[in-house]
Formats: sequence, structure tokens, C-alpha cells
Amino acid sequence: MADNYQVKAKKHLGQHFLKDENIAQKIADSLTLMGYKKVLEIGPGMGVLTKYLLKKDLTTYVIEIDAESVEYLKVNYLNLASRIIEQDFLKYDLNQVFRGESFAIIGNYPYNISSQIVFKALEMRHQIPEFSGMFQKEVAQRICSEEGSKVYGILSVLAQAFYEAEYLFTVPPSVFNPPPKVDSGVLRLIRKENYSLPCKEALFFKVVKTAFGQRRKTLRNSLKTFNLTDNLKANSIFGKRPEQLSVQQFIELTQLIENDI
Repeated sequence: MADNYQVKAKKHLGQHFLKDENIAQKIADSLTLMGYKKVLEIGPGMGVLTKYLLKKDLTTYVIEIDAESVEYLKVNYLNLASRIIEQDFLKYDLNQVFRGESFAIIGNYPYNISSQIVFKALEMRHQIPEFSGMFQKEVAQRICSEEGSKVYGILSVLAQAFYEAEYLFTVPPSVFNPPPKVDSGVLRLIRKENYSLPCKEALFFKVVKTAFGQRRKTLRNSLKTFNLTDNLKANSIFGKRPEQLSVQQFIELTQLIENDI
């Protein structure tokens, strides 16, 4: 492959290649390097972010589903070749590589699967002390938003139950090839020191997802499927809508439900 060879962005993979080196460096520098020695980049494409990760005191792995991008990386990043995972991040068992060790996650995430990427990272929170990277701006804002916001939802509550979320900066469409139709946003999630919840975590996930499944209804109506006692439903918290509850209040709500069922 010639040096000027470019991988063609594939629409079905949601690819938008970042072409601004300064922004790539800023995203790489969003990592604090605290609590891990390895990092996994999702969807490296032609390696614009990868090259800055390789300069850090970390062992960098990349996971890429696009065969053309994989070939490009193998040719242009020889020292990375043995750590390129040619797999679908959402389906692959990452412990085939990380075997229970801690690692950070970073990337310029494909818009069409970015929420699913966050959900998978949350499932592996015991191994992921830090998660940063670029999303569609609206998704990044949602993950970092607080109660009372119109965009506050499932992702906000679940991410912030276990991580401190920080929206870092906005990225315009013009720095991508091809340019997306909307702005992008970069965020960082740093796992809380005590990230185990004082309630059943599976029930917490279920309560949050069920509540926001009918976000305009009060909890008294949206949580009917839990068959709660009238005594519990008389609690004032059930007169609220889900976007009015903080993460802590969702934990308290789960505890109430746990004691009732």
C-alpha cells in the first residue's frame, strides 16, 4: 500500500474518519492513565488517534471490524500488528485478550452503535476504570446530563451510577471525512472509587430502563409491571417522572422496590 492510500469510509459501519491531528491528540490526552496499563481503541480506522496512544506509557490494543482498515493498520503501524483484534466489539469476548485485567476504552465511536458500546462497557465496569472518546454531541451530552434535563435518560443514570461523567469539548463536522451532519462531543468517564450499589444491581438496571420506557408517565404508572403494593405506591417518589430523579434517588427507589417485592 502506498503512503497516500486512504481507506474508503463505509456508510453501513457509520465511519467518519477524523482528519484533525490536534483533536486526535486532545482525545488521546483525555486519558488520565490512572489504574490501568492497557487501553483498547474501538474503531481505529486509519489510526489518527492510535498514533497518539502508541506514544503513551500504555499497551495499546485496537478492535476493528473493517477488513480494509485492518490491512491499512497492519502496513502502517507494524508495532501494533499483533494487537489488532479483527472483530465486532459488541459480540467479541474481550477477556480472550484481557483475561480479567483492567483496561481503558477510547475511540471515535461509530454513531450507529455508540449507545450499545456504552452498555457493554458498563457490563464490564469491574475491568474498565476509565472510558473516553467521541460521540454524536447529543449522545455525549445525554450521558453527562443531570436530572431535570430534557436529554437525561437511561444512559445518563446507568453511566453516572458507576462513573463520574465529564463533557470535555465539542467537535465540528468539518474535521471529518466524510463530514457527519451534526456536531460531535468528547467525554470522559472515570469509575467511582466505590462503584458497587447498595441495592440489587440487576433490579436497578430494570427499574431505570422500565421507568424511562414511558418517560412522560409518573413512576406510579410506568412501574406497574412490578406489581407494587398500594402502601409503597403512596410514597411521594411515585408521583414523579423519571427525569426528575437523581441517580441517588433511583438507587433509593430500587431499594424501596426491593423491600416490597
